[in-house]
Amino acid sequence: MGEITSFSDRTKASLREALLDAATELLTERGYAALRMADVAARAGVSRQTVYNEFGTKAALTEAVVLRTTSEFLEGIRLRVQDAPDLRAGIREAVVYTIEHARENRLVATTLGTEAGEDLLPLLTTKGEPILTAATEVAARQYREFEPSLSPESATLLAETVVRLSLSHLVMPTHPADEAAASVVAVLAPAIRALTTDSSTME
Repeated sequence: MGEITSFSDRTKASLREALLDAATELLTERGYAALRMADVAARAGVSRQTVYNEFGTKAALTEAVVLRTTSEFLEGIRLRVQDAPDLRAGIREAVVYTIEHARENRLVATTLGTEAGEDLLPLLTTKGEPILTAATEVAARQYREFEPSLSPESATLLAETVVRLSLSHLVMPTHPADEAAASVVAVLAPAIRALTTDSSTME
């Protein structure tokens, strides 16, 4: 029975990935407004009802695409940051990776730089809470691994600030990635010192 369930789970996961791949391609080509569930189904080679059964709505499908892309970013950041010598270096590496990888990621690049992607931009800004929440949780855990003296509240405050600043640099890229990362670290350095030496700051 376990093998059947496992096969079923793998099949369902494979279907979900295929639908997310199809939706990602279509969002990149057309943006959110022109995305149709029927087109996602056709691109993935399934029925339209299958797409509705899996995601329910176009908004839920798009959010799933965004969260998967976010997850890929966060894994890339984790791998790049894990060998950093300290917290400040880790934050710097994370910001550099975020900005550089965003320029390479087709969906993010579309969101930030094309007419088709204009209606996707709120997913990074005014409707960006899922990204902010996911990225903040992962970063906060990572920060506490670097600095065990950080309280959970302090790590979350610091992580959310870094994520918000990184998103700002993505949406309005006025500096190269290295310069943007250096400015984020420079601004936050006093806060990092304060939060790691006085865990009562947030109490």
